[in-house]
Amino acid sequence: MSLIPATILTGFLGAGKTTLLKRVLTESHGRKIAVIENEFGEENVDNEILVADTSEQIVQMSNGCVCCTIREDLRAALAELAARRRRGELDFERVVIETTGLADPGPVAQTFFMDDEIAESYLLDSILTLVDAVHAPQQLDTRQEARRQVGFADQIFISKADLVDEPALADLSHRLKHMNPRAPQRRVHFGEVPVAEVFDLRGFNLNATLDIDPDFLKDEAARGHSHHGHHHGHDHHDHDHGEHCDHPHHHAHDDDVKSFVFRADRAFDPARLEDFLGAIVQVYGPKMLRYKGVLHMKGSDRKVVFQGVHQLMGSDLGPKWAPGEKKGSKMVFIGIDLPRDVLRQGLEQCLV
Repeated sequence: MSLIPATILTGFLGAGKTTLLKRVLTESHGRKIAVIENEFGEENVDNEILVADTSEQIVQMSNGCVCCTIREDLRAALAELAARRRRGELDFERVVIETTGLADPGPVAQTFFMDDEIAESYLLDSILTLVDAVHAPQQLDTRQEARRQVGFADQIFISKADLVDEPALADLSHRLKHMNPRAPQRRVHFGEVPVAEVFDLRGFNLNATLDIDPDFLKDEAARGHSHHGHHHGHDHHDHDHGEHCDHPHHHAHDDDVKSFVFRADRAFDPARLEDFLGAIVQVYGPKMLRYKGVLHMKGSDRKVVFQGVHQLMGSDLGPKWAPGEKKGSKMVFIGIDLPRDVLRQGLEQCLV
């Protein structure tokens, strides 16, 4: 049986996760989805919205979806769903896990890689983060969970955008881009998201061939973002809050979740890079939320794609460099108070 794609839906309390989920579950899109409500303790109100009052832990819904509420181990619930699917008791094609609004998505994502039984049944597709346009500025200022949810995202949905003015929205969007430049942003109204934008995003294939964002190696200016950064006389640039920013409404937010971009034209020495990244992940892994790169490696005519979550890192060979294509590396690190100078110097020392 092929692997079951899994999507993690996260976002701070009140961001609209249940609204979006309810829409996905009740829409007649012909897909059979199992939903896991990953709730803790007694705060589970969502379940009453999603599923009629019932003592069953796993409920089959009228449109072929399955809803499952867990208060214990996520791993056990995933294993149980997969086992029941194999036995033909449940029929579903994919899983969506809705985390509680205060959850850190990191450990949820790691479940898919740390546990052999789960890794043999599921493929983590992506982490979707909902951001509430009205309350996000304050939540991002005061709650690390909210910042981590943004840092982990493969796709950001901004909800309640109609309730704030355009300058405030532009400021929020810019702030999110600084925290996580690799996640596309989309405004959503009452959870109205095309299912195509929720599933099969392939944001997470740590161990399978990765789809490369064709724009990933282009610099921000070419992609139309208002990020200029400054050049250090080296082959890369990065741009942090308060640096060379032509955004008119921008105020410096000292978020601890920040992104750091490294670019180089020279090739990496594979052995040196592997040693350095291995050491960095050992020391800073817990603070490294997501990292990703397309690399130009000495001696290889193919792009090397790598990405990771916390201490879990994977790499794979991508397509060949096209004739005449300018070879180069670009890496994005998203984390909490990451030591930019250590990363920059270490990576530069890995270049040929």
